[in-house]
Amino acid sequence: MRIRKAVITAAGDYHARLPLQTLVDRKGDVRTALRLTLDEIVDSGIDEIAIIIRPGQQEPYLTAAGPHSSRLTFFEQSAPRGYGDAILRAREFVGDETFLHLVSDHLYLSRTDRLCAQQLIDAASRHECSVSAIQPTRENEVIYFGTVGGTPVAQSDNLYEVSTVIEKPTPTVAEQRLIVAGQRAGYYLCLFGMHVLTPAIFTLLQKSLEAAPVDQNIDLSASLNQLAQRERYLALEIDGSRYNISYKYGLLLAQLAFSLSGVDRDLILTEMVNLLATH
Repeated sequence: MRIRKAVITAAGDYHARLPLQTLVDRKGDVRTALRLTLDEIVDSGIDEIAIIIRPGQQEPYLTAAGPHSSRLTFFEQSAPRGYGDAILRAREFVGDETFLHLVSDHLYLSRTDRLCAQQLIDAASRHECSVSAIQPTRENEVIYFGTVGGTPVAQSDNLYEVSTVIEKPTPTVAEQRLIVAGQRAGYYLCLFGMHVLTPAIFTLLQKSLEAAPVDQNIDLSASLNQLAQRERYLALEIDGSRYNISYKYGLLLAQLAFSLSGVDRDLILTEMVNLLATH
């Protein structure tokens, strides 16, 4: 299985301008959040990238993409009906291929020499099925993420057979339906904002859209849950971290994470100590 296409969703009311924000990367260079995401995708071997945007956003995104602009195809989400509907806009672009999907409000930082997206692509290629990236997450945070339930794959310490996906469960629902063997007490496997998906997901999303009332949005998690009943679907615990820049201080925390793992680590530590000493 060769994965050569990626889809980024960036059309949400609040999320549309987040990819245009700037940070300093690990090398000390100023980059937009979109450029960092595109670097992750391209350096993981992807050739073509679709971005789902709000109407009229193409020009600022082309500018923010830097040297990757020629790889981009844009789809505008007019009359939007949620996250699942946004992914559907790329159905013709993807065709009958398995593809990488990322959300635009997350940034990723690997703890190894393999990028987070590359870890995921490698797993999907090896097992020839859909694979979602996950991260163990404290129970008080599950209300912010899609969360998976399932069973560990034999002879693997970071792969799980997915049986259930629930969007933003309460801690009570998570305790009842999403406990996974081997996880620390009070931790659940939450989605990482990064997936490799077979084209079967489009059929499920389309059915979900058609079944929903015209004034109701659709999400991705419900279709992922159906995907788990239809075909083999795995979750991979990524050796890395996600940073949701849509959260309060999310951009700041992402910047600190990149800086503390990069060439300016000593400078940032010194400045942090100075700030703590004077406040």
